[in-house]
Amino acid sequence: MERTISILGSTGSVGKQTADVVRALGIKVSALAAESDVAALEAQAREFSPDIVALRDEDAAAELRVKLSDTEVKVLSGVSGVSECAERGETVVSAISGFAGIQPALTAVRRGARLAIANKETLVAAGELIAAEASESGAEIIPIDSEHSAILQCTQGDSCAVRKLLLTCSGGPFRGYTAAQLRGVTPADALRHPTWSMGAKITIDSATLANKGLELIEAWRLFGVSPSDIEIIIHPQSIVHSAVEFIDGTVIAQMGVPDMRLPIQYALTYPKRVESAVPKLELFGKELTFERPNRDLFPCLKLAEFAANDDIQNGTNECLVFNAANEVAAMAFLRNSCAFADIPRVIESALETFVNPRTTSLKELNELDTAVRRYSALCL
Repeated sequence: MERTISILGSTGSVGKQTADVVRALGIKVSALAAESDVAALEAQAREFSPDIVALRDEDAAAELRVKLSDTEVKVLSGVSGVSECAERGETVVSAISGFAGIQPALTAVRRGARLAIANKETLVAAGELIAAEASESGAEIIPIDSEHSAILQCTQGDSCAVRKLLLTCSGGPFRGYTAAQLRGVTPADALRHPTWSMGAKITIDSATLANKGLELIEAWRLFGVSPSDIEIIIHPQSIVHSAVEFIDGTVIAQMGVPDMRLPIQYALTYPKRVESAVPKLELFGKELTFERPNRDLFPCLKLAEFAANDDIQNGTNECLVFNAANEVAAMAFLRNSCAFADIPRVIESALETFVNPRTTSLKELNELDTAVRRYSALCL
């Protein structure tokens, strides 16, 4: 593999799995960036010997600088340090969680690098800005999410003939629950995802189906398909990662074991395929089932669809509002500070309160994001 790589968010779940892929393929690492995990980043720096590493937390960076003083690795800090990491590598993996991932993603796109994207905020909150910059620079945006990777693989050479995207969803840990059962669920219950091993925040989002709403918005941004032409399908086995229906009625699906290393590797080697250490899919003895989601029991999905359609029809930033409010409420639930039902309540209140004219200014997007988060915290 000749392509060099920078991994932003290297100590998180996606970042660590990207490191697994990089290790297996022998890709040269140019830069690593994370939030504050000194021990994990030190270990990665010693293994991969990048030119630079960065920790957004200034104090953590100072500690790491001492620990790596016996190496030639340069340690940077703060937002500027993370952005400098985005200046390195032919491919930049964007796996920094939250709004903080947008600026370094923009940095990578503006210089024409391939952006392998796992950060949802980048496309949900600033998708129009990212798309404009990519069009100007010629940068590739390759999704890492298994569902969007599946759609990319299904549409190769035939994107103009798409009628509908079929976005699959495991249903999360509460599939089949009644309204009465949902009233008593705890964060511990929500974190027991039936098929995927992910970070805590995205696991909560999978339990509320907010994650599938965010993925619907991402699919609209990535593939230019109207939200009304994106169908959510509950598929508990997580073997069909998504499918595409074409204008002639043909449906092409992408299948594989539920392992994030597969879509990560495809994003790094695209459009080529190479051998993978991931276990192979065994279909014998497997049952594949599909059902419709219950939007009344899981209203976050309905609210995300509303946000996407409002952005299109009325020129607003409702997708950003949905994302910010959901993050505040989901993290509050994770801390046992609110009930499961409070998550969609907070999102709906924020969507009703913040109906702002669309902007592609990163400064204004950041200001709106901050205001929504403050409001959402007060709603809890």
